[in-house]
Amino acid sequence: MYAIIQTGGKQYRVQQGDVIFVEKLDLAQDATVDFDVLLLGREDGVTVGKPLVPGAKVNAKVLGQVKGEKIIVFKYKSKKNYRRKQGHRQPYTKLEITGITA
Repeated sequence: MYAIIQTGGKQYRVQQGDVIFVEKLDLAQDATVDFDVLLLGREDGVTVGKPLVPGAKVNAKVLGQVKGEKIIVFKYKSKKNYRRKQGHRQPYTKLEITGITA
């Protein structure tokens, strides 16, 4: 069984046991969080929500707060001696999918 969930403006396809990185959620480590299901896939077919599948939830456990890889932001204007270099690491929350209830 799999489910499509939405968090942080993005959609994720998850199954039980998956570990995913989502946009930062303000939760402590080992906390649990529930997500509503947009689409639910089973062996007997697919259930599409309008906009959510009624009674379906995805349970997840927070494994920690992590940062993504560093990207370099470099601004430059030719012939004007203007250069600005800045780094950025996007914060993420690492989640483990513990169960899908339908």
